[in-house]
Amino acid sequence: MPELPEVETVARGVDARVRGDRIEHVWFGSHREPCKTAAAVQAEGLQRRRIVSVHRSGKHIVMELGTRTEGTVASSGVEQKIEGQWIVHLGMTGRLLVTTPDAPVAKHTHARLTLESGREIRFVDPRRFGRLDFHDLSDAAGKAEIAFAAKGLEPLTIGPEEFASLFRGRKLAIKAALLNQTLMAGVGNIYADESLFRAGIRPRRRAGRLTRAELEKLRRALREVLHHAIRLGGSSVSDYVDAEGVRGFFQLKHCVYQRTGEPCRKCGEAIKRIVVGGRSTHYCPHCQK
Repeated sequence: MPELPEVETVARGVDARVRGDRIEHVWFGSHREPCKTAAAVQAEGLQRRRIVSVHRSGKHIVMELGTRTEGTVASSGVEQKIEGQWIVHLGMTGRLLVTTPDAPVAKHTHARLTLESGREIRFVDPRRFGRLDFHDLSDAAGKAEIAFAAKGLEPLTIGPEEFASLFRGRKLAIKAALLNQTLMAGVGNIYADESLFRAGIRPRRRAGRLTRAELEKLRRALREVLHHAIRLGGSSVSDYVDAEGVRGFFQLKHCVYQRTGEPCRKCGEAIKRIVVGGRSTHYCPHCQK
């Protein structure tokens, strides 16, 4: 499943290509699974909306939508009121692509948004674990929804005290705690393993027993790993590609993830694989204590 760096990369790529554009036409496929909000409701909410911005919240891509008035965001000179949000979760195999209308339509394409500029936004998901949702933020008839936001704290900006407080007194393994999306949003298997390796902490250590110094080392390692992965376009270990269909490169920098039996890049010890909280977990038995 795409994690924070992959989702951030896609969100930035989509934002750079469609910000200020208008959605002229919306098409949804016949499968119901990707649609958390009914396809007809999403189509109505998206039609003729101006795309104000696209950003990441946790593992979700959030498209902020303005009014249906004429004029571009750039030329209006007025801050656009956000009246809706299109929320995309990529699931296991989802892709959110910005392409031209004449590009071949991939099998398992579930949504196509045709833009005023001539571009198209396409959602492709072979396994249909991804989700598409629409939040109506207008004031019409008092039916405005609350703006979407991930439940957990943001790993890229979390401070030392906030980070330490998340794990204080918790009995679960630190690896499992890092994956808890209600604590921090966006961290998944890859970056939990890689940050624990950089911090020198074994994944089965009880979260509540880590010292303040160890937790600060982990916080810094997590941020470093995430920023490094974003710079390299994320990790393409399965179906993940960015908004242009280009694979990421951070998988070439993995120190432990999916390197079972291979020598540690620091000490040469063989990387081990265990299961923590039902998830495959990789670590170096020499470098991580």
